[in-house]
Amino acid sequence: MKNKEHQKRIAAIHDLSGFGKCSLTVALPILSAAGIETCALPTAVLSTHTGGISGYTYRDLTADMRPFIQHWKSLNIKFDAIYSGFLGSFEQLEIVKEFFDTFKTKDNLILVDPVMADNGELYRIFKPEFAQGMRSLCKKADIIVPNLTEAALLLNEPYHPGPYTQAYIENILKKLSRLGPEKVVLTGVYLKEEELGAATYDYKTGIIEFVLTQKIPGYYHGTGDIFASALLSALLNNFSLNEAAQIAVNFTADSIRRTYKAKTDYRFGVNFEQCIPDFLKELKLV
Repeated sequence: MKNKEHQKRIAAIHDLSGFGKCSLTVALPILSAAGIETCALPTAVLSTHTGGISGYTYRDLTADMRPFIQHWKSLNIKFDAIYSGFLGSFEQLEIVKEFFDTFKTKDNLILVDPVMADNGELYRIFKPEFAQGMRSLCKKADIIVPNLTEAALLLNEPYHPGPYTQAYIENILKKLSRLGPEKVVLTGVYLKEEELGAATYDYKTGIIEFVLTQKIPGYYHGTGDIFASALLSALLNNFSLNEAAQIAVNFTADSIRRTYKAKTDYRFGVNFEQCIPDFLKELKLV
């Protein structure tokens, strides 16, 4: 047991989009607000995120990643968790595996958000073999956080739109766990049209739980990154998997609700910033 004075530290391996709230621009503030030191390993730099916005600039940082790893290793940096998200090239899958191998300890947590697809389709930037590579990355994770499209790709199965049956979701969770991770959190789950949320599975306990809330109209970019960052924040503040998923669902839904009421452009991300005070109350940090 670490003492209460120990500040948790994580490595966040994501892209950086200058405009449009996603990836590092949500992971850094959310995890930092939760009291966690967050060290960024950027995979790419974009002028904006890619969802619904054209004309963005894109700089692939694959060549910079191994020097980052070598320098951090030389400093003997230790991490309480490693959190990977959007990867900018196929080669980065191998580099992130090397990062895991370099910095994994018996006590830390590896969380992989296999960011590559949504709404039944692989992102246009990726070729089909990327999903196979992501599958091998997930094998090294302690916990994975795919949406249902990503789950289908990881399992090499057809994507089925919802609503879903409880049995279908439970089967998907168990099959994803067989890839290697002990814990699975599946997002975009709904059993009825008017709800949306997540389902969790812990292989060690065999427990499956559903965390659902009222669905808010519209499609919002960056919410997967907000959810995963909030989930990891709660896990590192010693909440159980299901408690962490509930906190992450509440925070994400509150951010969407605030954006919906303000009628701002959905493409630009959700207003998570003004929901942080309530998030910190749920984490019992204030």
